[in-house]
Amino acid sequence: MAKITYIEHDGKEHVVEVKTGLSVMEGAVRNNIPGIDADCGGACACATCHVYVDDAWIAKTGSASAMEESMLDFAEEVKPTSRLSCQIRVSDELDGLVVRMPENQH
Repeated sequence: MAKITYIEHDGKEHVVEVKTGLSVMEGAVRNNIPGIDADCGGACACATCHVYVDDAWIAKTGSASAMEESMLDFAEEVKPTSRLSCQIRVSDELDGLVVRMPENQH
């Protein structure tokens, strides 16, 4: 289990424990975190789980695959720290991860 902090666009924080092996998106959906819609259910076929990974966690979350990069083209307000939360697998090393949701995703 890893504690993950999800921060809504307005600054409201949700700290939840997410089981190792799930995606950051699945952790949000299972805990009813607003701002991550996950319309495609985690198939990397939409950008409704777009998040900004906190700078301190960029190296630990890894880089986006080519498929993820192409899906991010459909997201608004993409930044260098943008990721699709369905593509970030939770591990013990991600205990303390912080992600933020873009405002326009609501």
